[in-house]
Amino acid sequence: MTVEEMAKKVLHDKLFILDVRNDEEYKKWKIEGKQVESLNIPYFDLIDGVEHLLEKLPRDNRDILVVCAQEGSSRFVAEKLSEAGMDHVYYLQGGMKTWSKFYHSELVAADENLKLFQINRLAKGCLSYMLISEGEALVLDPGRKTDVYVDLAQKEGVVIRHIVDTHVHADHISGGPELAGKTGGTYYLPSSDVQDGTVLFEPLENHPQITMGKVVVEVLAIPTPGHTPGSTSLLVNKKYLLSGDTIFVGGLGRPDLGGKVKEWAQMLYETVFTTIADIPDDIYVLPGHYSTVAEINDQHIVGDYLGDIRQRNEIMRTQNRKAFTETVEASDSSEKPPNFDKIVLINRGLETVTPEKATELEIGPNRCAVHHSTPEPD
Repeated sequence: MTVEEMAKKVLHDKLFILDVRNDEEYKKWKIEGKQVESLNIPYFDLIDGVEHLLEKLPRDNRDILVVCAQEGSSRFVAEKLSEAGMDHVYYLQGGMKTWSKFYHSELVAADENLKLFQINRLAKGCLSYMLISEGEALVLDPGRKTDVYVDLAQKEGVVIRHIVDTHVHADHISGGPELAGKTGGTYYLPSSDVQDGTVLFEPLENHPQITMGKVVVEVLAIPTPGHTPGSTSLLVNKKYLLSGDTIFVGGLGRPDLGGKVKEWAQMLYETVFTTIADIPDDIYVLPGHYSTVAEINDQHIVGDYLGDIRQRNEIMRTQNRKAFTETVEASDSSEKPPNFDKIVLINRGLETVTPEKATELEIGPNRCAVHHSTPEPD
């Protein structure tokens, strides 16, 4: 089964996954979906036979997908299960390594002035966006696989003019500089996040408004520090808040990854209760990440109205500064994104790695949230 075929089942169908990686790898990171059930049995427990496993597998019409790190072990196990009489058994081509690099595009909105796509890196919960108007496109928070954005632009018949990173990312390597080189578009980044970096960029703070196309689409850059000092959100057409890692469907961006949790927690408080305080509840928030599949709605989009996020998320109602900052500061003890120090250096242009090493650095979930609440069931 290809990653494209698996993604359709993860989003639209039922799927049973037999993960044959070791226990530690499985606990850190696994394939999830609203109708996905998974079982972890390490490969080394199956080398001598799969008969003892059969009673643990479903006998209904669900597909059984065997996964491992890179394909070899899962192919072996899938073949043994088929020989044992199991139907609907497949292995994942390329394994989890290939899954980690898969991107899925979903149309969020379209009218006479604007098209808005959300590009979901399902394996990591990383979200990026493409805004289209009158033959031009803006890409927000692009991932490392830049061909995804080039191909989408070609499919839509548009030219990428603007590439924006809302902040210097710690959980994934940005595709912004590479995409700017491929397309000739301008790469924007908040300069306060770059420090002594060498990456070439246009300071985002110098462009509070970016226009696209003959019909002016307001893209207002709003400084929303807290996750990082330069974190910026984009307000599009007074309808959509592309919030980067500042506001999630289920929480706020964690401010401890720069080693200044107390200082940045104060910034986050000001962002929540001053900067965005007057943004109306009916603005639709589209974040840069999500933590659980529960945050993907029935339209297969990660997003929600700001009023619902405020109502559901206790920390966004905690107006007492001391209580708010103490809760945020507690995130300093949370598990950090894998390899975040090295990824930040790469995104600031201070270090380079091979594509193979980049894939290795990015494998695993994002951990950019300080606080999450579970969305209410639809």
